[in-house]
Amino acid sequence: MEDNGLYKRKGERGALSIMACDSGKAFAERIINMLNSSSFDDEAKHHIRLTHSSEITFANGEIKTVITENIRGDDHYIVQCFDDPKSEKSINDNLMALMTAINAAYQSDADSITAVIPQYAYSRQERKKTREGITAKQIAQFLEASGANRVITLDVHAEAVMGFFTHATMEDLHASHTLIKHFQDNYNVENLMITAPDVGGAEKARFYSKTMQCDLAIVDKARDYSKASVVESMRLVGDVQGKNVLLPDDMISTGGTIVNAAKLLKDKGADKIYITCSLPFFNGYAAELFSKAYEEHVIERIIGTDAVFHGPEFVKANPWYDEVSIAPLFAKVIYHINQKRSVSELLR
Repeated sequence: MEDNGLYKRKGERGALSIMACDSGKAFAERIINMLNSSSFDDEAKHHIRLTHSSEITFANGEIKTVITENIRGDDHYIVQCFDDPKSEKSINDNLMALMTAINAAYQSDADSITAVIPQYAYSRQERKKTREGITAKQIAQFLEASGANRVITLDVHAEAVMGFFTHATMEDLHASHTLIKHFQDNYNVENLMITAPDVGGAEKARFYSKTMQCDLAIVDKARDYSKASVVESMRLVGDVQGKNVLLPDDMISTGGTIVNAAKLLKDKGADKIYITCSLPFFNGYAAELFSKAYEEHVIERIIGTDAVFHGPEFVKANPWYDEVSIAPLFAKVIYHINQKRSVSELLR
């Protein structure tokens, strides 16, 4: 059949454009800097800049997003960080801002709309335990109803969330490779053992163990679900006597669980304890808790990604914290999607 130009050839998509909600702008700029760097294919690369938009908050708290330039036909990406330590806006404020931004792009006739959300809001509410909603599914429905064709997130707390989307495609990226490489490049740690902070983290810990060729142990904890972030008891499966330990975790909220796990490992004879974390939320008094644990030599260092950006001032003020950027991974995935290249090869 004659090619009359009606069929797209591999690699052809709309022009790549990126915009951001207010709390996502810093992360979006780091993605754009990476896309514009020399490490990408010069033939396909164009100089990307942040699409101009305004996020307006009215006196009654309503939010509106206005896109102030043409994005018709674009392969359009909208970046938002729900939990922003540098902003007074709540997760719900940022969630609503994203919905208005997605719908603004839909009304502006973008060809494809991707929500880039390093943190998937409400991901811990993915199943029903009593008379409660499955809010993680509602978030998926909100994103689709607003007009998103694709969602890119990082280390979503429950893989079940991927099944909550009916029309949109979800890309769940993983920070493990980035964190492992940073750890190996910057920490000369011998006699290392990987320890899962709970049974749910065993798969991630096994990946660390296999990649770093280290032995594996697991902390088994019993949680009291009647109270938030409360653990009833812990026991260790494995021998950490005389070992340096690396605890990989997907997210840290108030920090109580991970510090208790570190104390248990210390009691069992562990030497230095390191923690890696994809989403370092550090809610409530977590920073003070980690500072105390550091001063008492319970933990040596926490290595987190900038998916929750604390910034150089925080790092300087807290010697226990080391921040590594995950923006290059997001940039590579966005680039591969736009060029119709494989994404799975980046996630192996």
